[in-house]
Amino acid sequence: MANHKSAVKRNLQNQKRRMRNRTIKTRIKGIVKKIGLLGNDTDASTAADELNTAKSVIDKAAKKGVLHPRTAARKISRLSKSINRTIAS
Repeated sequence: MANHKSAVKRNLQNQKRRMRNRTIKTRIKGIVKKIGLLGNDTDASTAADELNTAKSVIDKAAKKGVLHPRTAARKISRLSKSINRTIAS
């Protein structure tokens, strides 16, 4: 347990950040999973919409510092590659 006022405050700040980061990361995981479940029979416009939503969420997470910018770029790149393969086939 924290003994100083500043340590108590820091503990509360860390808890708030942890919860915020957890919700954002969970949302990212859900969107990535949703894109992974898109089948080959999905039309291009639906897939593009899902990809744009995912890009937006991942970019916002990187902007807030939840994800490292390179991690965000890698995730977006892999999702784009996956969607393009799905559309091509």
